[in-house]
Amino acid sequence: MTGGLPRPVRALIGVRVINQLGAYVMAFLAVLAGPDLASAALAVFGVAALASRWLGGVLLDRPAPRTLIALGLACTGAALLVLAAAHGPPQTLGAAALVGLAFEIYEPATQEALARAAPVGRQSDVYGVLGTSLVAAGAVGGLLAAVLLPLGARWLAVVDAATCFAAAVLALIFLPHEPVRRRVRDGAWRPSARLVRLTLAGTAFAAGYLAVVMYLPFVLLQRGAPAWLPGLALTGAAVLSPLTGRLGRQVLDRLPHERVLALGTLFLAVAAFALAAGRSVPLTVGAYLAWAVADSALQGRWQALIAEIAPEAERPRWFAFFGSSWGVAQPAVPGLAALAGGAMPVAAGAFLLVPLIFRRPRHGVPDAGASRGRAAIGERDRSQGEMV
Repeated sequence: MTGGLPRPVRALIGVRVINQLGAYVMAFLAVLAGPDLASAALAVFGVAALASRWLGGVLLDRPAPRTLIALGLACTGAALLVLAAAHGPPQTLGAAALVGLAFEIYEPATQEALARAAPVGRQSDVYGVLGTSLVAAGAVGGLLAAVLLPLGARWLAVVDAATCFAAAVLALIFLPHEPVRRRVRDGAWRPSARLVRLTLAGTAFAAGYLAVVMYLPFVLLQRGAPAWLPGLALTGAAVLSPLTGRLGRQVLDRLPHERVLALGTLFLAVAAFALAAGRSVPLTVGAYLAWAVADSALQGRWQALIAEIAPEAERPRWFAFFGSSWGVAQPAVPGLAALAGGAMPVAAGAFLLVPLIFRRPRHGVPDAGASRGRAAIGERDRSQGEMV
C-alpha cells in the first residue's frame, strides 16, 4: 500500500501505525474512570485534547516535526502510565487531563511532516494511505483490547503507553532530520476566512463521523444484534477500507478536493439516514458498510486540501486550527444525540451541512486562501498532465 512513496513518508506511517495498535485506551476511558467519574473524565480529556492540538501547532514553530512527534509520543506514554496508576477522583481526573494535554501534540507535526515529504501532486495519496493504515491498525488494536480488557482496564493504558514509547523510539531512529522553518509571530497570525470556513465544514464532518463510530455498536445491540456482531462489523469495515480507499483515490484524484468532499458527504448523509431509518440488523450492517466504503474514499482529503492551500510558513498553524474541529465535535456529539433522540439523525444532519458550508458566496472578493487553493489545484493538475 505504501509502494512508491518516499522513505520518510513510509517511516512516518509506520511510526503512527505502531502507535495506533495501542491507541484504544481513550475509547475505554469511561470504563477505567468508573461510572461515577466517566462523564467528568471524558469532559476533562476532551478540553485538554483540544488545547493539545493547538499547542502542537504553536510548538511546531520551534522544534522540527521529528522532534515534536517523538516528544509528543513519549509524553503521551508517560501520561498513560500515570493514568494506569491513578486511584481516586483527583488522581484520575488529573491523569485524564495530562493524557489529553499530550494526546494531540504530535498530530500537527505528523501532518506537517507528510506535507514536506509528499511528492508533488501526491498529497491525497499520502494522507489517504495514512488514514487507511490507521484504520487497519485500529482494527488490530480492537482485537488486542478484547484480549486485555478481561485482565482490567488499567492494562489497556499500560500497553497503550508501551506502543507510544516504541513509536517515539522509531521516530527518532527512522524519521529524517529537518531544519527548523521560519517562525510565525504569534501576534501576527490570524486564521483566514477560507480556513475558518474549512474548519466549520470539518467540524460538521467530524460530528457526523463520530456520531456513527461512537454509537454504531449501541445501535446494533439495541436492534437485537448478537454481542459479537458490532466488533465484526467494525473489523469488516477496517478490512475493506484500504482497498476501497485506494480505488476511490484512483477514480476521484483529478477532481478538486472540496468537490469530492461535498459529494462524498452527501453519500455519507444518505447512508446515515438509512442507519437512522432501518430497524433490521442486516439493513443496519449493510448501511454501515456502505457508509464505511464512502468514508474510505475521503480518507486524507481534508489534510491534503490544507497542505495544498496553506502558505508554507503558516502550515503548522493551519493544521492545528483545522484539527481543533475534532476536539470541538467530540464532546458535542453526545449532547446532540440526546437532544435529537438518536445519534444517526445527528450524523445525517451534520454530513448535510458540509456541502452547504462549502458553497462560496456569489458576491464579494474571494479571500487569499481561496486564490491560493485554486492556484494549488491548477498546479497539481498541470503537474499530473506533464507526468502523463
